[in-house]
Amino acid sequence: MITKKQDFSEKLSIAPMLDWTDRHYRYMMRLISKHITLYTEMIACPALILGRNKNLLLDYNPEEHPVILQVGGSEPKLMAECAKMAYEWGYDGININAGCPSPRVQSGKFGAILLKTPEVIADCVAEMVAATPLPVSVKTRISLSDVGGDGFQELFTLTDSLKKSGCSHLIVHARKAKLNWRPKENRLRLQVNYPLVYQLKKSFPDLPISINGDVLSLADIPKHLKYVDGVMIGRWAYGNPYELREVDKLFYGDNHTILSRAEVVEEMIRYASIHHKQLNKILSHMIGLYRGQPNASLYKKALLSRNLDNLKAFLKDPQSP
Repeated sequence: MITKKQDFSEKLSIAPMLDWTDRHYRYMMRLISKHITLYTEMIACPALILGRNKNLLLDYNPEEHPVILQVGGSEPKLMAECAKMAYEWGYDGININAGCPSPRVQSGKFGAILLKTPEVIADCVAEMVAATPLPVSVKTRISLSDVGGDGFQELFTLTDSLKKSGCSHLIVHARKAKLNWRPKENRLRLQVNYPLVYQLKKSFPDLPISINGDVLSLADIPKHLKYVDGVMIGRWAYGNPYELREVDKLFYGDNHTILSRAEVVEEMIRYASIHHKQLNKILSHMIGLYRGQPNASLYKKALLSRNLDNLKAFLKDPQSP
């Protein structure tokens, strides 16, 4: 599958999130924003190289562009093969996961555990850059939690080596990472340090740097863009996706007509009828579309019925019990 790639900006992006940012969620988000950069869930490099489901793992909807493949791995030569696959499949870029603290990824020797061997991350970048014309980016944390001080020196050293290896874009989740804690535990128990990432940008003015971590409203975005090149949004974009409906106008100068909530749902009903074998997964991604609305409970009831006719009935009369 090779589709036309396009120029794009990393000003705004949605974070790669396991079990959440699959192709169905990304299709829905593209109905809400034409410009925000989308990332796949992290895919383990060995699964792409050795697995039998390569096509299933790599497939996506052409409407998703710009879309970036995130991979997890620590073998530079194998990561270069994954970069080639990303290029052949028409992705707009490839990203290395060097920040997830979850035990689920540590066993594969990728994610935040790579911060113990930053030279490996740089070697992966260099091999991937040599193997493909795609931009190669890295998503990481400030440092590991057992590092003394604020972790700036460790992050500076890593960033310097990544830039020299050809990294096109660095995304920093503005927290340290505690290995063997789940991402939620890291989020609740470790503080964000935005000024440290701003300081990093001052040290590397020519390297595009995005910030990630606890971005929970439209008002947060311009505050960060004063100091860094881009903002990556995580949980907020999944839990309340329709709140992003104005980002194209506000941050990209695009005044296209915004689809209403009902129009997004209507298109997702059509989409779900085509991908009916994935109905449960598709509907689960849609649950946040009416969050905070007076008829949210009726919408949720229609969704949980797993019956598209009930969703159509909701759209026809959204106030009817």
